[in-house]
Amino acid sequence: MPLYTLVSLRKESAILSSMKRIPVAGPWITDREVAYVADAAGGDWYENAGRYLKRFETLFAEKTGSRYAIALPHCTSAIHLSLAALGIGPGDEVIVPEITWIATSAPIQYVGASPVFVDVEADTWCMSVESVRRALTPRTKAVIAVDLYGGMPDYGALRALCEEWGITLIEDAAQAAGATLDGKPAGSFGKAGVFSFHGSKTLTTGEGGMLVTSDDTLHERVLFLRDHGRPPGDKLFRNAEVAFKYRMSSVQAAMGLAQTERLDDLTQKKRQIFAWYAERLGDMPGLSLNFQPERVKNSYWMVTAVLDPALGLNKSELKTLLEQRQIETRPFFNPLSSLEAYSGTVAAERAAESNPVAYALSPYGINLPSALCLTEADVDTVCGHLRTIAGAPPRSQNQADLQK
Repeated sequence: MPLYTLVSLRKESAILSSMKRIPVAGPWITDREVAYVADAAGGDWYENAGRYLKRFETLFAEKTGSRYAIALPHCTSAIHLSLAALGIGPGDEVIVPEITWIATSAPIQYVGASPVFVDVEADTWCMSVESVRRALTPRTKAVIAVDLYGGMPDYGALRALCEEWGITLIEDAAQAAGATLDGKPAGSFGKAGVFSFHGSKTLTTGEGGMLVTSDDTLHERVLFLRDHGRPPGDKLFRNAEVAFKYRMSSVQAAMGLAQTERLDDLTQKKRQIFAWYAERLGDMPGLSLNFQPERVKNSYWMVTAVLDPALGLNKSELKTLLEQRQIETRPFFNPLSSLEAYSGTVAAERAAESNPVAYALSPYGINLPSALCLTEADVDTVCGHLRTIAGAPPRSQNQADLQK
């Protein structure tokens, strides 16, 4: 290799390694969170124990339009408790969308039931109602719909279908705190709604989750099951059933309370980040961003781009190229039925043939940096590199001038 080429490559490498790293996800923490956590750590004990937990649950229930909210260690436990409280078990089927994290489907097997994977819509990437209809059987006991990346499926049609068949709808709103449909908050469309407060989420407790419901019976059963099978307030340690240990600490709840008080600001920042991307990538050929139907207010947990296969870039290649430029990304979720975890199962084999939209989308989708610390300059950088990698022309000057 010629010396000048080696020198050029070394210079380029040095420049890239010195660039600011742009994170794909992360929280927005203020003095309020720090103060609440410090107060809980110092004083939420003895007669004051549980103060922040109660305040967090009360406010979160109010924000989601629910009668009850139950704070938990993570969203996975919320789904597990929902299924267990509903009495779903061996011989039952629960329908889930292909495109989601495995935490949506894994708890189905915790209770001994079987997951059934259905296709998604090409525009919203959320569960297809028609695909659900085709998958229904006498064994179907529940549908878990997912508010993917902050978007929402057609809950009017989903609820009607579930009512027609007498099955339960659970809303996995893990990624959608702050989103709404017809002005109604995410998490309020099923018998149970579940949320994640992982450190990557819009609203975080570091790690944690929440189950919301307005159903009295479900609420009582979940409270019983989450504390080793004993009634709330039990002081005699007389366990009636073998159950689970799913509780959240006061320190986490203090963080969650502060974040919930700021939920409108957190959601607005996410929507601002998406708007910056839309301004810079809206004219890029062969690229589609998160779709927002007319009645939905998308909370854009992750700004996601799906590329046209004609561009010749799949998500793995694009992830590597952006990583070289100090830009963190995450791949679009793989179809659940394609995962090794479900390899060889009848459900996975059937799904691979019957869910073409999910299989067409997944190889070409990528989550762009969406951390709450991003600046407009960060988004400029990401979009500039993305356009260059994809061979798209720079954003037109007319467009840039319109944004000033």
